[in-house]
Amino acid sequence: MEVIGHGFIAQNLATIAHRHPGATVVAAGVSSTSVRAPEEFAREEALVREITDRCHRAGHVVVYLSTASHAMYGSTEVALDEEADVSPQSPYGRQKLRLERSIAESGARWLTLRLSHVVGRMQRAHQLLPSLVGQVRSGTVQLHRGAHRDLVDVADVVRAVDGLLAQKLEGEIVNVASGVPQPIEAVVRGIERRMGITARHEVIDTTPTLTRVSTAKLCGLLPPMRSVSEPDYLDRILDRYTSAY
Repeated sequence: MEVIGHGFIAQNLATIAHRHPGATVVAAGVSSTSVRAPEEFAREEALVREITDRCHRAGHVVVYLSTASHAMYGSTEVALDEEADVSPQSPYGRQKLRLERSIAESGARWLTLRLSHVVGRMQRAHQLLPSLVGQVRSGTVQLHRGAHRDLVDVADVVRAVDGLLAQKLEGEIVNVASGVPQPIEAVVRGIERRMGITARHEVIDTTPTLTRVSTAKLCGLLPPMRSVSEPDYLDRILDRYTSAY
């Protein structure tokens, strides 16, 4: 498996690269939901087009890592599945949906995985969980009132990619998430307990966000992935990674 990208998801996927020689995973491009610059989107589009064309010629399957976040699905009252009619409101979300469709229409073999908020080893300091750990350590943490995040362990993302490619699944979109959006306050409290620190909380008033996606398709294809929706999943993530940052 060829892994395109240098971020922490790409680094984790490299551990299974030898198992899937006919696949190319696109784990590169615009990664921040705050990006607005047209030139950054243009670079990502050119990269995806080049990879897709190359894979089409070689007969390889393109695995595109998209998003299952608020940027794609918006705020939801029920768990939305992969067939839901989405209308992303942010430039980042519109870009991801546009690239999903471009790959699907390219003629290449493809598989799109919509990832929620991935956490785990080799994350950079500015990313969600390391940032929260760093803020708690500093004694002050900023929280957006009403914010929720669906956290998924990068090890489970690797497990999902490995399992779906082993099944030779193609031409499908699959949410890879826990399906359980966590209040950001609960995440911070869990970090504080593990660090033995009670930080000062600076609460910022913003529009509440809660995105709930369905993992029925993922768990139907890979029944062991049901473990990501178990009640202690957040605790397992925080036990594993809080001290790593």
